[in-house]
Amino acid sequence: MNTITAPLKTAMILAAGLGTRMRPITAITPKPLVKVDGRTLIDHAIDRLVEGGVTDVVVNLHYLGDQVERQLNRRENPKIKFSWERDELLETGGGVKHALGQLGSYPFWVINCDSLWLNGPQQMMTRALEQWDPEKMDALLILHSTVDANGYEGQGDFHADPNGQLTRRPELEVSPWLFTGLQILNPRVFTDTPDGAFSLNVVYNTAIEAGRLYGMVHDGEWFHVGTPEGLGEVEGFMKYRYAGVKHR
Repeated sequence: MNTITAPLKTAMILAAGLGTRMRPITAITPKPLVKVDGRTLIDHAIDRLVEGGVTDVVVNLHYLGDQVERQLNRRENPKIKFSWERDELLETGGGVKHALGQLGSYPFWVINCDSLWLNGPQQMMTRALEQWDPEKMDALLILHSTVDANGYEGQGDFHADPNGQLTRRPELEVSPWLFTGLQILNPRVFTDTPDGAFSLNVVYNTAIEAGRLYGMVHDGEWFHVGTPEGLGEVEGFMKYRYAGVKHR
């Protein structure tokens, strides 16, 4: 078990994508500014990070990024910096690598802005910090049950052994756990990664080979808000299940 008692203070939100699967909503509105339960997706994400002790957030921007920047400049907390990808989209891995100078040399959170989560019995980020062990992990991915996920139609991503060490889902099989887009990364995982655009899957594959990719199963609700249908599903969930009740 690790010895971390304080939160990881820094996080990156991946918000540069084109949001093509959310069309026509994203024709004039970037996906981070799509509203769920009366609040933008990116504000939901930042609110959760602040609850988890994060004080510094880096947001990568590309498509309609000026709108996102204006929205976030209205916030007083946390401290927000922007990592622009003006010339080209750098994908998930390239985007994080491009921002390393702003993220610092210590482990940090990385989250997708279209992932929305509600805490279970315990605060998710607190649970993750309790399991995070930099001595044996390069990355800790937050997982969710494949069959119980909201707004998700895939076959899952990973298998996990009893200690939480991850392996990939074999082709043509269904795996029990999907990756939620929430994770803790050690910046050293970007050593020897490509320049320019590349997926974080490059990092995960290297960590798997080294036996240093781990996962933790989220015990609350998780929503993938990637399509208009997914947006409708989460709005319905908030309206009916939490009618009159402040969600956690």
